[in-house]
Amino acid sequence: MADALVIFKPDATYRLAARAGMWSWLSSERDWKVKSLAWFQPSVSLIESHYDFLQGRPFFPWLVDFMTALPLVVGRVTASADALTQMRHDLGETRIAQSRPGSLRELYGVFGGLNCLHLSDAPESGAAEVENWSKVVQLDKVAVELGTRAHRPDHTYHLRSLATQVAAGIHVDLASQAIHDLLAEESEIEGEQLEALYRVIRGALD
Repeated sequence: MADALVIFKPDATYRLAARAGMWSWLSSERDWKVKSLAWFQPSVSLIESHYDFLQGRPFFPWLVDFMTALPLVVGRVTASADALTQMRHDLGETRIAQSRPGSLRELYGVFGGLNCLHLSDAPESGAAEVENWSKVVQLDKVAVELGTRAHRPDHTYHLRSLATQVAAGIHVDLASQAIHDLLAEESEIEGEQLEALYRVIRGALD
């Protein structure tokens, strides 16, 4: 059995229906075991290190902001190499437009790299990621309780339609405001946290 790092990204941590859907799958522990779960706000240096292979790409500054703007749910799972491959198949492709129908990212991802969950892609990368993250966040116990049902609506497909309009430069102001309003309906956060969530999701569309 090997370690793998799991990160509920902002679009899954705070969109409650997406979080419930992801957790319903993860907590099934079908061929894997959830070993830890914690709230944690990553630092810029940690995210830059985690995604060092993407440094220099045009979207990298947005990615760092996206992953550091708010506290996230971070965890560790153990799985065999074959089980980890199946987990990533269940999760779906990284880019939402290419995500396999019925996959978690196709069901809950909004647009582009707004893909809800990070999961280590191999035992080797999982071991390295867990070692790196365990220096700054406790990854040896489940310290967070997540629900498998949400009491807020799931606006994924509406958000996806609006995001497509914004990215194409169509009705940008109207669609952006609608995205803000739908995120407020999907989440429990307000004030500065809601504005931060909107900023990083809207930033993915520029």
